[in-house]
Amino acid sequence: MAGRWMEFGKYGAAGIPGWLAIARGLDELVTGVASPVTSKRGLNARLRYLTRSQAGYEAMARAGITATPRTIKNWVAGKQKPNNANRDKLDAAYWVLRRHNVVTDLKRRLNNNGAGTRVEIYPVDQTGVDEKRRRDISHRAINVRGAWDDMVDAWHKGPNDPSAAEMLDVIWDEVITDLGSDYDAYSYVTHIGFAA
Repeated sequence: MAGRWMEFGKYGAAGIPGWLAIARGLDELVTGVASPVTSKRGLNARLRYLTRSQAGYEAMARAGITATPRTIKNWVAGKQKPNNANRDKLDAAYWVLRRHNVVTDLKRRLNNNGAGTRVEIYPVDQTGVDEKRRRDISHRAINVRGAWDDMVDAWHKGPNDPSAAEMLDVIWDEVITDLGSDYDAYSYVTHIGFAA
């Protein structure tokens, strides 16, 4: 991570690491079933999605669902309902599989045939910083090209993988160097916006 924020927040600045803002932005691009898993419609949609492929069954197993194939078949048929713990695991498995299944599409959309994607960077919130310690940091916008495949791959590893966070941090540092000498002022941000 860039150097000027070695003691980030010491004087009252508020924000998050840029790499985390990118990961959250990618999370927002993953769409799926809007109905909650607690509703009949939401549960049924998740079950159909998960039982459509071997990858879905593998996602359920990784989520900790140990129900027999017969029980899962009864869930799909509506003859039996999963308990609350299994319902929550079904929801987790669904979103992990959705995340996995959108990787290729995200890369294509964000790379935009080599044109890249415009990224808007909102600097840290300095309202809690004494005026004499505030830095002159403004909203910036850059077009990111060539980094999306690596960013999406790191994001795909998931939020619980420390190597993913480290990789995203390195990539974010490379991206912000295009901002010139003031680049490390954007190591921490309040928000990063982009659409694909």
